[in-house]
Amino acid sequence: MLDVDQYTIGQLARAAGVGVETIRYYQRRDLLPVPEVASGFRTYPASLAERIRFIKRAQELGFSLDEIANLLMLEDGNDRQAIREVAHERLVQVQAKLADLHRMEDMLTQLIQQCASSTQQAQCPIIQALASDAPKSAKNCQG
Repeated sequence: MLDVDQYTIGQLARAAGVGVETIRYYQRRDLLPVPEVASGFRTYPASLAERIRFIKRAQELGFSLDEIANLLMLEDGNDRQAIREVAHERLVQVQAKLADLHRMEDMLTQLIQQCASSTQQAQCPIIQALASDAPKSAKNCQG
C-alpha cells in the first residue's frame, strides 16, 4: 500500500490533470525527477502534482519548456529577481505580439471597408494587399 503522500505515475497524472505520457515527457525534459524504483514500482511525492500544474499554467501563458525549466530552477534557489526578469522578457514578447495583432486588426478593418465601398471594376483591395508585399489602397471591389 502506498503512503498517502506518494502516488504511482497514474495517480500523479490524475491528480495533476495530465496524461502519464506528459509526466514521462516532462521527466525527459528534466522538468520532473525520475524517482528510484521501490517495491517494484516508482512512487512520486504528491507535491509533484502542484509542480505539473505550474508547468501547464506557464505553458498556457506562452512560456516555452526551456523558460519553464529556468523558472523552476530559479524558484528552487529563490532568486526572485531572476524570476522577475524571465517573466518581464515574456511580457515584452506578449506586448510585441499584441502590437502586431492590433496592426493586423487595423489593416484588415481598413481593407474590408475599402472593399465594401468600392466598385467591381478593379481588383479587390483585400486580394491586392495579400498578393503584394505591402497593402495597397484599391478603389474598386464589390463583395
